[in-house]
Amino acid sequence: MKVHVNLSIALILLNLHFLSSQWVAAQASTGLCLYMALSLHYCLLATFSWMALEGFHLYLLLVRVFNIYVRRYLLKLSVVGWGAPAVIVSLVAAIDRDSYGRVLLDSSVPNGTEVCYIVNTTVKMVTTVGVFSLVFVFNMIMLVVLVRRIVGLCPSGEFEQSDRNRAKQGVCTLLGVTTLLGLTWGLVFFSFGSLTTAGLYLFCILNPLQGFFIFVWFVMSWRKTGNPTNNKSSVTPSTNS
Repeated sequence: MKVHVNLSIALILLNLHFLSSQWVAAQASTGLCLYMALSLHYCLLATFSWMALEGFHLYLLLVRVFNIYVRRYLLKLSVVGWGAPAVIVSLVAAIDRDSYGRVLLDSSVPNGTEVCYIVNTTVKMVTTVGVFSLVFVFNMIMLVVLVRRIVGLCPSGEFEQSDRNRAKQGVCTLLGVTTLLGLTWGLVFFSFGSLTTAGLYLFCILNPLQGFFIFVWFVMSWRKTGNPTNNKSSVTPSTNS
């Protein structure tokens, strides 16, 4: 649950900085806009980083299964989840601070809305699209592994009531994991050419609701944890936070 909390914090910071970026860009302060651009870039990378760590955690639960005790597990995840984005942003700022500044949300509209973000196209493609592509591929592999496990739990032939319930739980788990892994962000790959409008609409509808989906996942997890039967039958990996 603490891994999910960190992902939620990253999403909250990302949304807060994105929503205030337009207001900051409208101000005359260059320093404030630079801070906002750096922070927005960092929060976006932190979100991607924790999505990848969700996939790594899923790997430990589904693939490794046994002997997965890791000393100070959450601390090590936090160093990667919050530290790696800081290193990337620091390197970009140190090499060329002019990579950050005011940028139009829609370049086809000359006097459109401006935000404080990455101005350099190459930096943006490498440090955001490139990083997310790696995260997306890794998490897709983890999703395929999960689907195979769920299918393996469903025996062929006629389903008994318990099998149907297990299948329903598997589908809910699959939807929840898809949210945690941030796979809906992959819609950005379909927002080109003839699919631009549909892809962007789906992207803008589903991704802002990611926090709500995680909230629903929390509630379902708490209900399951609060069930004495589930507490007796469940097995929790031994990880030290």
